Amino acid sequence: MVTSVPRLVVAAPASGSGKTTVATGLMAALAARGRAVSPHKVGPDYIDPGYHTLAAGRTGRNLDAYLCGPELIGPLFAHAARGCDIAVVEGVMGLYDGAAGEGELGSTAQVAKLLRAPVVLVVDASAQSRSVAALVHGFASWDPEVRIGGVILNKVASDRHEELLREALESVGAPVLGVLRRATAVSTPSRHLGLVPVAERGSAAVDAVRAMAALVSQGCDLGALEALARAAGPLPEGSAPWTPASALHPQPPADGPVPTVAVAGGPAFTFSYAEHTELLTAAGAEVVTFDPLRDEQLPEGTAGLVIGGGFPEVYGAELSANEPLRDAIAGLARRGAPVAAECAGLLYLCRELDGRPMCGVLDAGARMTERLTLGYRDAVAVSDSVLAEAGTRMRGHEFHRTVVEPGAGAAPAWGVRGPKPRVEGFVHQGVHASYLHTHWAARPGVARRFVERCRTS
Repeated sequence: MVTSVPRLVVAAPASGSGKTTVATGLMAALAARGRAVSPHKVGPDYIDPGYHTLAAGRTGRNLDAYLCGPELIGPLFAHAARGCDIAVVEGVMGLYDGAAGEGELGSTAQVAKLLRAPVVLVVDASAQSRSVAALVHGFASWDPEVRIGGVILNKVASDRHEELLREALESVGAPVLGVLRRATAVSTPSRHLGLVPVAERGSAAVDAVRAMAALVSQGCDLGALEALARAAGPLPEGSAPWTPASALHPQPPADGPVPTVAVAGGPAFTFSYAEHTELLTAAGAEVVTFDPLRDEQLPEGTAGLVIGGGFPEVYGAELSANEPLRDAIAGLARRGAPVAAECAGLLYLCRELDGRPMCGVLDAGARMTERLTLGYRDAVAVSDSVLAEAGTRMRGHEFHRTVVEPGAGAAPAWGVRGPKPRVEGFVHQGVHASYLHTHWAARPGVARRFVERCRTS
């Protein structure tokens, strides 16, 4: 059982301060020192964990108190950190920013408190000097339960600028654990939904992570950061490691054949949580990954299909050109096999995307827009499906710049609660398709139900 692991949280006053550069660079620098690093990301983000995985050589995992509940943060952390020397947790947005209207829920500060982990505050110092002391003092004193263990100054212009910043921070007793100068070598390209995923960048992503590691190694006191992580102490009570088997308790996998569940991967479908595959396996499935950009057929014996999020709009031409696979997916759906699709998966199942033919499983058309739809969602299942019974409550996250114009023949998947209630998604025969990204660790029965349907369909 994991009772303690050295750990720290990399946070910032606001987005764009350099958290990802520092966190990823620190993971890679510690791994280069021979440390077994457990990489984590606060919130629902799928892209940063890809860079973390590359940096640490270990799967990046999310810690999302909104999607999974605060009670699962410690267990999910301990599950991922088992056997590691140190854990680095990258925060989300500003330190105290969480789900809108929900107080601290989903914030980096909440996760830091749930893990009893010290916080390293990354400050963009490019447009300030003495004011940095007021900023850091405010963040350190806002919540006494959040321990700011030190500061890393980012985008420092010169030796004189650094001197002024250090003098100011001495007055509030904030240790400076690193100083990073302005650098372009570590920049990572972005587009309409954030950074370009690792899977799309190949060797360029490797080079970017190496540059981040070099920047952090040269500018930060790695020894002091490790000492701060070791000072975290034991994990709180209730942090016994989560396991997929115990999550599915008391119902073990049903007897019978082992169904093959095909999971879409490759550059077009990079958004997934590792726990989903673990739960499917623990529920009795054999999980096989395939790439819709390259593979012209589903894996042999496919009994069910999971298509997560990603960027099908970027690869629309290639996905459309792979007509044999589109036909195979449509045929699987027509036979009533279980199909679960989220966001990008939903678009891929539509009749068309931006005028290009897709799988045609759903009588719906999808297109890109300029409008960003973003935020946490509190939802309830409207229809019985391969994932959930009607009435099942689930929390999700929506993040896209597309719209789907539905035709006929499908029931809605979710009723989204809130000030403007609405229905969303599609349920038709064995298909469950929705814009909502969900985390199955919060509802392990989803995986069990899906595998049981694969076995009997």
